[in-house]
Amino acid sequence: MMTDVLGGAPTPSFDNPLEMLLACHGKIQTQCVTLRKLLQHLFSQGCDAQAQQAAQAILRYFDTAGQNHHDDEEQDLFPRLLATANTEVQKLITRLLDEHKVLDAAWQQLRPLLLGIAEGRVTELDIKKVEHFITVHEKHISLENSQLLPQAERLLSPIQLEALGRSMAERRGVVFTNTY
Repeated sequence: MMTDVLGGAPTPSFDNPLEMLLACHGKIQTQCVTLRKLLQHLFSQGCDAQAQQAAQAILRYFDTAGQNHHDDEEQDLFPRLLATANTEVQKLITRLLDEHKVLDAAWQQLRPLLLGIAEGRVTELDIKKVEHFITVHEKHISLENSQLLPQAERLLSPIQLEALGRSMAERRGVVFTNTY
């Protein structure tokens, strides 16, 4: 585990991919907080430069890191867990894959609005679409944090976890260095 240069707090690294996935969930939650603030900002301040920058940051996150996170789960974590033939995990993954479709649909509804704000063409967000996006993410993250990640920690071997970390690093173009 690497140490954060500024604060001295440990930061997750690819040699602990489950902690990295947990940290991604935290970043998604932070983006949802920003989205909620953007909604309020647009109402009180309008579509100014600050609103445009916030929209650009949210777009950048969900178009890159957010997509990488889903790929980490769908292409690497879920198949490894399904290979364990654990019935409980199989049912959980089926549910999570269905939720990923809901998350993706919510993003596809919200993305054009954020793009319009980022470009200064749109001056408000649809509150129902924003709240739906945030709510489905909160529920999904809660389920993954409380059930999926603990199961993965219990069921996957150190070799499987290392392979997961390598795949996650490769997806991002990062050199994997196992510190253990």
